[in-house]
Amino acid sequence: MPRHSAASPIYTALARLANFNSGRRVLLASRKTSSSSARTIMSSSSSSSSAAAASVPFQSPRKVVKKVLSLSQSEGQGATVRRSIGGHEVRNLDPFLLLDEFSVSKPAGFPDHPHRGFETVTYMLDGVFTHQDFSGHTGTIRTGDVQWMTAGRGIVHSEMPAADGVQKGLQLWINLASKDKMIEPRYQELESKDISQAEKDGVAVRIIAGEAFGVRSPVYTQTPTMYMDFTMQPGSQLHQPIPEGWNAFVYIIEGEGVFGKEGAAPASAHHCLVLGAGDGLSVWNRSGAPLRFALAAGQPLNEPVVQQGPFVMNSRAQIQQAMEDYYYGRNGFEKASQWSSA
Repeated sequence: MPRHSAASPIYTALARLANFNSGRRVLLASRKTSSSSARTIMSSSSSSSSAAAASVPFQSPRKVVKKVLSLSQSEGQGATVRRSIGGHEVRNLDPFLLLDEFSVSKPAGFPDHPHRGFETVTYMLDGVFTHQDFSGHTGTIRTGDVQWMTAGRGIVHSEMPAADGVQKGLQLWINLASKDKMIEPRYQELESKDISQAEKDGVAVRIIAGEAFGVRSPVYTQTPTMYMDFTMQPGSQLHQPIPEGWNAFVYIIEGEGVFGKEGAAPASAHHCLVLGAGDGLSVWNRSGAPLRFALAAGQPLNEPVVQQGPFVMNSRAQIQQAMEDYYYGRNGFEKASQWSSA
């Protein structure tokens, strides 16, 4: 999604780009690419979790080392987001660059904007969003659907609500290694019915990437990643393995729960919990209502992160190159000057 609220550096970057392109005439893209051509292969994330392993405590349980309440802010064009990763308190959590919980009603949205150097994962919690890009790719994701977009060397796209009422979801930005930043763009799009799911002892999970309860997602992760949506019934508990050495966090969508250790204070909706080192996460739902949260973990890239708005590279020179490529329409942005969303 675009990051161009008036108070952000991202707005400044995009405003400059918009000035550069103020004289351009744009044409509607005519070619449509079916979402069925998106590559969907087995995940490269290394994980030793199994149904047996997920039911026992850990030798080195992960504890909550930072708790951040995500407050509402304006983004895009009239949209509202709750930003946790990528905000002031957690600038990034290698390899994660940003997590937004978005809430959008027509005519607000995220109109035409570019990306380079990372991936965006859009997970619809409630509602309908339509995506269009400058290569002719179009797609609509509904409640429970996922779009995993690898921007690579360059994408210009729009993300807009496609139904009346409030459309809600999560968007996660995942960094790409320096060797992958200029790969060709690609999509993996999964309907809700095709997302791997499992359930055990009052705990249900939708596995966007990685493995839980012995069930694995079909999504391929360029940067090794696990990403899951858990719902825990009152009185249930969870013990989910996480690869050692990976950075991990929890984002609470609904309800409240105890995370990391039994004596911890409960955490409630819209809190982001950064997890410390260890081999797994334990969670208890001691409330009288269901608890729903997203768990994400990824293998650190341990590379410099230089970000200018929608471009994320490894050096200031690469950022300058990305801005020039977008302005001049080259090195992946050749179609940028001839396209606008419908």
